Amino acid sequence: MRVLILALLALFPSSSFAQTCLASGVETTPDEDFTVLGTGNILHEPTNLVWQRCSAGQSWNGSQCEGEATRFNWQTALDYAHQASEEDLLGWRLPNIKELASITERLCVRPSINEGIFPQTPDDDFWTATPSTEDPDRAWVVAFFNASHSIKQKERFVYIRLVRTYVEQ
Repeated sequence: MRVLILALLALFPSSSFAQTCLASGVETTPDEDFTVLGTGNILHEPTNLVWQRCSAGQSWNGSQCEGEATRFNWQTALDYAHQASEEDLLGWRLPNIKELASITERLCVRPSINEGIFPQTPDDDFWTATPSTEDPDRAWVVAFFNASHSIKQKERFVYIRLVRTYVEQ
């Protein structure tokens, strides 16, 4: 069934499609795996990672993400994460590929993420901090279109979502 949905979406790549989720199967990112920490942050309990609920460029208004997500080239994305960490000293960073893949909802496409937890997520590529081991000009992305992974040129402009390790206060 998932293959059929992905094939249809490939044939009709209009951005006007709404999110499609398979009715059967077990969710890979159910709501109960997350704990709201306030101020637009959420704890993914299985990984002990704190995620920003909104993509970089958006802001949390208490119930959803507002504004337009911003795209960055890879180096600028790393710099943005470093600056965010310097500002609040909480350790924000660009996630590695395994971390970012852990929040994909593999039963959904366009976007392939739990939209109740991460609303207004663009159904497009997001940078990871994981560089390609074969090509120094490329790094890994996770596509929130269909939960796939690939390597892209570091000069491309791609979305980001920051993460940090959870530390009890």
